[in-house]
Amino acid sequence: MTTLVASGKTKELYTTDDSSVLRVHYTDHTTAGDGLRNELIENKGAVNNEISSMIFTYLNENGVATHFIERVNETDQLNKKVEMIPLEVVIRNFAAGHFQKRFGTDYLQTLKEPVVEFFYKDNDLHDPIVTKSDAIGLDLIEADKLAQLEKDGLKVNQILTELFDKMNVTLVDFKLEFGINEDGEIILADEISPDSCRLLDKDTNESLDKDVFRKEAGDMMPGYLEILNRLRAAI
Repeated sequence: MTTLVASGKTKELYTTDDSSVLRVHYTDHTTAGDGLRNELIENKGAVNNEISSMIFTYLNENGVATHFIERVNETDQLNKKVEMIPLEVVIRNFAAGHFQKRFGTDYLQTLKEPVVEFFYKDNDLHDPIVTKSDAIGLDLIEADKLAQLEKDGLKVNQILTELFDKMNVTLVDFKLEFGINEDGEIILADEISPDSCRLLDKDTNESLDKDVFRKEAGDMMPGYLEILNRLRAAI
């Protein structure tokens, strides 16, 4: 019998018969505004589960260690159990979102090189941005592990940028999370989907991600399904 061990904004984690494996259920919940907006959007969980499963499989095959084991049905997947590192790693290739507002850049200004930012995962503090010195000084992570997060994040960025290029999609920016497995190794965890990436069609700059929901610009699911269909064709 499985037991619910954790519940986030859009996913639920359950035990399995193997203590080193968790079953992750992708729900249809969709949030914005730090969780203040929370709506159910039909089929979103199933689409994100398949997209994330495909991307993690692709990363595993291209030399990036992840927690992903297999997709077991439309909405669920099996993941290796990890101790999550309390930092979000955000990789930016173009200026958008909070970065654009913070620095007053043009929308989609090309950055000279990918920008790596870290955010402290704390709901009460609204996930504040932290410098490398902040993260080390607050004992959130050791310096060598922080350097590995940056290195691994940039490797993922290179692999995914090339993949999305084949799909005629611009990878503007995206969020990663990492965990430490039972062998003490840092591996990629959480999910990679249109919920956690900013993705634009290269020809039209149409948003194919959660920005449609954030900006209340219509139905976001056609964009999610477009990403899924292009992934199926590319991988």
